[in-house]
Amino acid sequence: MNYQKLAIEKADSLGVEYADIRIQTTHSEVIYLRNLSLKNTRDNVIRGYGIRVLKNGAWGFAHSNVFTKEAVIKTVERAYKIALNSAKIKNGEGIKLASERSYIDSYRTPVKIDPFQVPLREKVDLMLEVNKTMLNFQEIKQAMFFVHSQTDDKIFASTLGSKLNISTTFVAPMITATAVTENDSQSRSFQSGGQAKGWEMILENNFLEKASFLAEEAIIKVNAESLKEEKRRDLLLDPVHLSLTMHESVGHPTELDRVLGWEADFAGISFATPEKLKNYKYGSEIVNLSGDNTLEEGLATAGYDDDGVPGQKWQIVKNGILNEYGTTRETAPFIGEKMSRGCNRATYYYDFPINRIPNLYLEPGEKPLTPQELISDTEDGVYIEGQGSFSIDQHRENFQFGGDMFWEIKNGKRVRPLKKIIYKSNNPEFWNSVDAICDKRFWKPFGVVNCGKGQPMQAGRMTHGASLTRFRKIRVGGSQ
Repeated sequence: MNYQKLAIEKADSLGVEYADIRIQTTHSEVIYLRNLSLKNTRDNVIRGYGIRVLKNGAWGFAHSNVFTKEAVIKTVERAYKIALNSAKIKNGEGIKLASERSYIDSYRTPVKIDPFQVPLREKVDLMLEVNKTMLNFQEIKQAMFFVHSQTDDKIFASTLGSKLNISTTFVAPMITATAVTENDSQSRSFQSGGQAKGWEMILENNFLEKASFLAEEAIIKVNAESLKEEKRRDLLLDPVHLSLTMHESVGHPTELDRVLGWEADFAGISFATPEKLKNYKYGSEIVNLSGDNTLEEGLATAGYDDDGVPGQKWQIVKNGILNEYGTTRETAPFIGEKMSRGCNRATYYYDFPINRIPNLYLEPGEKPLTPQELISDTEDGVYIEGQGSFSIDQHRENFQFGGDMFWEIKNGKRVRPLKKIIYKSNNPEFWNSVDAICDKRFWKPFGVVNCGKGQPMQAGRMTHGASLTRFRKIRVGGSQ
């Protein structure tokens, strides 16, 4: 039975303005190992379909995991009735979707080794060896290895005539070593965040070598001192750290549904309102932040979004000026845009697709610049690696961030390790303080697989990236 064809024909017969169906199978595996003990393994397969119907300017959405002719027709009818009832309370003329053409296409993440074909025993043996390597250090009292693998197979069809077959895969590992002394405990982590690749992602990283490195740095960190007072210092932020910073201070504020005030849960609305478009000085002239859902190995790279809009690249911040938002077919018309940027994504078949952060990254510097040259050019600063705590207000303006590893810089040299460091700033002070970005040789990606948004909450995924970047005179100090 061609269920997608059946659903679209039924929706057309009801006279809808638009309808689509996503038939989605999600296969996920989680393995969690701590101190040589397997704490959790989970292997789930979820399969079903979600149907959206637009009628009288309002959405109706229904889903089911029953694959029969009768169930599909009833699901379309249920979505249709919800749309009719929603239309009774809509504001103004209701929803008008941005223009889009139809596509018949397929997309598949390039996967060399299917993570679900690798025996569990082989995976756990590797993770045990990594745990043992870290625990061989006397001061390391806790070693953790977590890996999440997932494949989503999706069939999409719409009343526009689109027919898409999409298969995406990612693998996201994380390992952490925790050192304990009489007075303190500190952790150091490998935080790649995951990539749109197969199990080769695990094999390409030498985790045994990384385990020793992390254990040694955790011990250095737990024995380090903090800064005594807060003052303005230069900040050198590595790509992994900057990925979280740009996610929170650029990604969420430029989701158009937040800009319009439609979405406020978890991350608040946005200060980057439409009157600022094309004129607001978001950052210094060398700050260029791109949305790019065609990024190789990007977690938001899927060929098409859940509106059936193809992946594309655009500039969210261009030469420091707020240039464009991340949009969907539903949100784009509210700021006069005729086409969507393709940022509509749902997590599972039973989720309604929502406006999501795309793959978003800071473009590397145009002039040749190495990390060592940047350090040598810094008199009084702090170098931060990796991600730690963070807090940001409900308009995404004022924030503070921690990190995973810290080094003090004096007169062009890394002079000592630090711990418990936080910095405080706001948009636009932070991004306008950028005066140097290392070049493309040092650009690295970081994948996010747990971006929470919506009610009920959905965990979205996307990739960020940057080269080592310097921010001048930011408030930096020690914390407890």
